[in-house]
Formats: sequence, C-alpha cells, structure tokens
Amino acid sequence: MKKRKNNFLNAITKFIILSIIIMGVGSYLVFNQKFIGPIFLVLGLMNLLFLKFFKIKLKTIYPDLVFGFVDNSVLVFAAILGGMIGGVFGAVIGGAVGNTITDGFGGLFEGHTAERLKDKKIEYKRTALSSSLGKMTGCLFGGGTSLTIIYLISLF
Repeated sequence: MKKRKNNFLNAITKFIILSIIIMGVGSYLVFNQKFIGPIFLVLGLMNLLFLKFFKIKLKTIYPDLVFGFVDNSVLVFAAILGGMIGGVFGAVIGGAVGNTITDGFGGLFEGHTAERLKDKKIEYKRTALSSSLGKMTGCLFGGGTSLTIIYLISLF
C-alpha cells in the first residue's frame, strides 16, 4: 500500500510541474492568439517526450489520448461559439456545456478504443501518471488543432 501511495504522490508532483509549464505558456500567449494553437501542439509533443522520459509506452495511453483529443477539440469550438454569442459569460457557459458533452463523447471513444485494444489482445497497463499524461497530451493536440483551424478560418 505504501508503494502505491508513493507512486500516486509522485504522479501528482509530475502532473503539477507539467500543469505549471502549460499554464505559464498559455498565460504568456493569451495576447498573441495566432500562435496559441501551434504552441499547444508543441506542448503536446513535449508531453510525448515526458512519456518517453517516464518510460510510459504510447500504446498504454492510447485510450486516454483519444479521450483528450475528442474532448478538447470539440470543447474549444463550443467555448468560442458561446463567446461569440454571449461574450465572456457565453464562453463560460459554452465551455461548461461543451465540456459536459465532450467528456461523455470522449468517454465513448476512450471506451471503444480500450475495447478494441482488448479485442486485439494488446495489453496496456494504466497508472495514475499514464492516464493523466495521456489525457493532457490528447487535450493539447485536440485544443491545438481546433485553435489552429479557428485561427486559419478567421484569416478569410
């Protein structure tokens, strides 16, 4: 039990460090919106490097990666749409409603992906850190993709 508790504390510490990096970069770029999408994609790649550093195989996070990607890619569109309709409050409502729907939708894809891996007899072991990093990485890729697409559309 003690080893499991230490692993969880270790995972929380690593998660907090990555979160601080992501919040710092996001805060820095809030007034330079044209780069936020690509920077999110770069942060997603950075998370993949952390996975390698922590010896977490990509296939072990695949369901979480899919969840995060679906979750944030749709959430960004919902928040921006809400903001366009109702300003800041609309963005908050759009984000909250979008998050609720995309968590469920992302869960469908996460569960489906996990079932497919099981059907193909691909063994994957989930840990607190691998699940956390997988979802974070997927969210960065999904959000980065959506933000980049929205920025490119806004140019026309």
